[in-house]
Amino acid sequence: MSANSSPQRTALLVGATGLIGHALLPVLLADPRYRDVHVLLRRATPGLPSSARLRTHVVDFARLAEGVAATDDLYCCLGTTIKAAGSEAAFRAVDFELVLACARAALAAGATRLAVVSAMGANANSSIFYNRVKGEMEAAVAALGFDSVCIARPSLLVGDRAALGQPVRAGEVWVRRLTLPLLPLVPRNLRPIEAGRVARAMHFALEAPRAGTRVIESAELNALGG
Repeated sequence: MSANSSPQRTALLVGATGLIGHALLPVLLADPRYRDVHVLLRRATPGLPSSARLRTHVVDFARLAEGVAATDDLYCCLGTTIKAAGSEAAFRAVDFELVLACARAALAAGATRLAVVSAMGANANSSIFYNRVKGEMEAAVAALGFDSVCIARPSLLVGDRAALGQPVRAGEVWVRRLTLPLLPLVPRNLRPIEAGRVARAMHFALEAPRAGTRVIESAELNALGG
């Protein structure tokens, strides 16, 4: 961008209180291409970065069409676990239905580009419920009509959940402890990945978007977000 030009695009971030979304927000605010960065929240959230370009919106996620301002790029970092959600139905309500609703609302508000967090192993035909829901979500958002869709499939996320007021996941702690000593022997797609690297990779992918749908596996996310 030249010194005489002004930012022309706007970004919309959903999931700013999670590991990846929390890491992504300052990256978007630092991007001179964005005139405004809109964040959708369920409730007022203290501790967000201070910026004249930040626009926060506390919305009813059941009525998204009323809370989404005009935007160009959607970054969707929503996600939970079956354990945290409490049931398979509750998990699907977030990781499929809410993600799809956000994508539809953003598209209706003018968005042409989408970067969305999925998961390693996502497959609409999987016998594993979690992987199947993620795969169905990928297929659904890819079919909506965005010019460019970037699907991030990270492996096990590494980040400070406690600092975000989230419970520490014991499984993540143990897997990291077990894999770190053997990291050079672990296939790159299976290695734990820092949430910040995923965030930076998603941003990088929409900086130079490709037409159609691009799936980025964990090893590539790690490289792009380095």
